[in-house]
Amino acid sequence: MRHEEHRVINHSPLNLFKLVSDVKKYPEFLPWCLGARVKNNSKNNFDADLIIGFKIYKEIYSSQISLDHVNKKIIVNYKEGPFEHLYNYWIFKDNKKGCEVEFMVDFKFKSLFLQTLMETLFSEAVRRMVGAFEKRADELFN
Repeated sequence: MRHEEHRVINHSPLNLFKLVSDVKKYPEFLPWCLGARVKNNSKNNFDADLIIGFKIYKEIYSSQISLDHVNKKIIVNYKEGPFEHLYNYWIFKDNKKGCEVEFMVDFKFKSLFLQTLMETLFSEAVRRMVGAFEKRADELFN
């Protein structure tokens, strides 16, 4: 499944870049994120484990995150967990109204059951997730 989202948000690209790259704080505001652990942290790269859950379902997946500070781009490459593949990125660009945010996620679960379940919820789930980042930015930067 693939989803792309473009939004203009009334915050600076730098603040949004910092917000999205602060993975260890995701459980504080991101729906379905129950826990986060950052490891092998360097200025431009780190690994992260996220615990995601919904009702009785709970999974841990690991990703390698690359931070391009100059171009305000965050790339997430899947390492291990319940997915066959997962790739996503965020790009933050200057806009006269604040920041143009480009978000893309592409993934497939290993489990046919989870893949089928997610197909029915996917668009709403991604909208809620991006909305949660926008709401968090409003709380932190307004």
